[in-house]
Amino acid sequence: MVWFSKSSKKKKSLETGDSDIGVCGWILVLFSILLTLLTLPLSIWMCIKIVKEYERAIIFRLGRILRGGAKGPGLFFILPCTDSFINVDMRTITFDIPPQEVLTKDSVTVSVDGVVYYRVQNATLAVANITNADAATRLLAQTTLRNVLGTKNLAEILSDREEIAHSMQSTLDDATDDWGIKVERVEIKDVKLPLQLQRAMAAEAEATREARAKVIAAEGEMNASRALKEASLVIAESPSALQLRYLQTLNTIAAEKNSTIIFPLPIDMMQSFMKH
Repeated sequence: MVWFSKSSKKKKSLETGDSDIGVCGWILVLFSILLTLLTLPLSIWMCIKIVKEYERAIIFRLGRILRGGAKGPGLFFILPCTDSFINVDMRTITFDIPPQEVLTKDSVTVSVDGVVYYRVQNATLAVANITNADAATRLLAQTTLRNVLGTKNLAEILSDREEIAHSMQSTLDDATDDWGIKVERVEIKDVKLPLQLQRAMAAEAEATREARAKVIAAEGEMNASRALKEASLVIAESPSALQLRYLQTLNTIAAEKNSTIIFPLPIDMMQSFMKH
């Protein structure tokens, strides 16, 4: 709680600025104003600056951030001798995380890369608290990717990419908050497995498909045998059913080919026709 309170006070101090530049500082400021007035209208071009819609300007007066924090967009004035400024781009920036060799929780080495979307949320903190916010965010994204994936096994990495990306985004956002950075989104692009592991997984998938095909074929044969058993029971109970089957077969053959067909018939069937 003490650390959080100190951090909050520091942020507030940076954002509001500090105008306590001392007596010597005010003398230099007055001298700069006087010099500007004496060199008008030429000095006006050195005093007027323009900040674009997607930018913010951090003005330093004698090394201190000017009260009010970031300026812009629009016009603002600086004193040519005592003031300097830094423009900060507030647009969303994307960068690719280079492929990282990661040892998973179940001791499998994988290569994973990703992409990060971030923007500067507080221009004052991005300038005052860190030398290069972009480079620091890139390096932190690489280490965070390795740390997060190191706690997962291979199956989780392959199936829970969205959860891993959300975990990375939350971790990065918290870590870069003091830099004035807002991490908006993290995506896992590709997970590359060792070639030997790819072959093993392909062989396992092929074996699984073959086993499933055998099970389906066995179920089909079992259903067919049940149907034959039921048909044999029906024929055994009713001999006329077998005769009807003979007649249906003759009708089918005669319809397909117009030729003489010799078809064996049981004697009892012929006797029943002869009686009629």
